[in-house]
Formats: sequence, C-alpha cells, structure tokens
Amino acid sequence: MKLALYGTALKSILSKEIIRFGRIWVQTLVPPAITMSLYFVIFGNLIGSRIGQMGGFSYMEFIVPGLIMMSVITNSYSNVASSFFSCKFQRNIEELLVAPVPNYIIIFGFVGGGVARGLCVGFIVTMVSLFFVPLQLHSVAAIMLTVLLTSILFALGGLINAIYANTFDDISIIPTFILTPLTYLGGVFYSISLLPEFWQGVSQINPIVYMVNAFRFGFLGITDVSLYLSFSMILGFIAILYTWAYILIKRGYGLRA
Repeated sequence: MKLALYGTALKSILSKEIIRFGRIWVQTLVPPAITMSLYFVIFGNLIGSRIGQMGGFSYMEFIVPGLIMMSVITNSYSNVASSFFSCKFQRNIEELLVAPVPNYIIIFGFVGGGVARGLCVGFIVTMVSLFFVPLQLHSVAAIMLTVLLTSILFALGGLINAIYANTFDDISIIPTFILTPLTYLGGVFYSISLLPEFWQGVSQINPIVYMVNAFRFGFLGITDVSLYLSFSMILGFIAILYTWAYILIKRGYGLRA
C-alpha cells in the first residue's frame, strides 16, 4: 500500500517537473541549442581552424563532448534550483512536507525533473553538433553513465541551492560565481595535459574535469584522468550532496515558516 502511494507521489512530482519545463520549451530547450551553436561556430570553426588538432582529433571534435556536458550541467542545475525555489516561495513545498511522503521521494521527484531536462538539452545539443562535425562513439556505456550521473549530481546541487536561497537573486549566485568558472576551467576547451605541472594538479581539484574527461572518453577514447577515478569522484559527490539535501529537508531548513 505504501509503495503504491510513494510511487504515485513520485510520478506526480516528476510529471509536474517535466510538464513545467516542457510547457515553456522556447525558454528552456531552445536557448541552449542556440548558445551551443554559437560555441560551435566561434570556437570550433573560427578558432579551431587556427589551433589545429588536439589529442589527435580536430579541435571541433575535441570540444564537442565538453560543450554537450556543459549544457547538461547548466540545465540540470537551473531546472531544480528554479523549480524548487518557486515551490518554496509560493509555500507549495509545505504541502509536500506535511504529506505522508518520505523525504527521499521529494528529492527523487525534483532531481528526476532536472535530469529529464538535462538529458533533453544534451540530446538537442548533440543533434545540433552533427551539423558541424561527425561524432564518433568509442563507448556508449561510458557516455550514458557519465551524462546520467553528472545530471543527477548537478540536479542535487540545484536543489541544495534552492533550499538555502532566500530570494530569486540567490539562485544565480552559485551558477555565476562558482559553476560557470569551474565549467570553463574544467577542460571543455583544452586538454589539461597542456598545462604546466602545477596547474595540472590544481585542475584536478575541479570536479568538472572528471565529468568532461569521462564523457570525452565515451566519444573519442581519450582522457586526461583515470576513468575509474572519474566515476569514483562523481559517485562520491552524489552521495555527499544527496545526504546534505536529505538532512536539510528532514530538518526543514528554510522550508518551514
């Protein structure tokens, strides 16, 4: 009986989240495709022709996996951050907190919505990239596992951001001052093997380096860091953020008047 109830609750939250970003697809799905097209044109065609090859591949082929991953990260994060904070701001979240639904169902529902949007945008950007460069597939399993785990990780990050946020402006602080710099310094546009030894060590502190490299391995079969280390790091961060989010919701931090 409880399992059926929990299943219905999860389905309801997840459906609401998917319908939410699907209804305004012009704002949620189209802009990433346009933005990534500009990256492909500017960095891939214009700048890439001057750079030449990187890691044995054309510069366009090299950066495409990173650009796809960047769009997945951004959209998974922003979807949950904006949606959960809206529920919190409108006091809708209180209905979930008093309902006979476990906290993990609430987390799974919102995170699932973020993952759905992240994967949709990732697929759209991948299709757009085919107009600029033919994609290779070295390991489909690595691609699917990396994009799924990364989407879950940043959806959890967006959830935590929304819990702590007090105003809509607070939602943009983390993406602007932390997420964007980490993404650009995460090996999307370059191989960290080109950096001096000191900066290679510094780059390995950046968790996005592991996600981009694992994803790039799935397409091109090359990586600057150990694949096993990459997945270990991603799973470790997921465990940490999930526990953090669960504790915050259980305590009602910033959620109860």
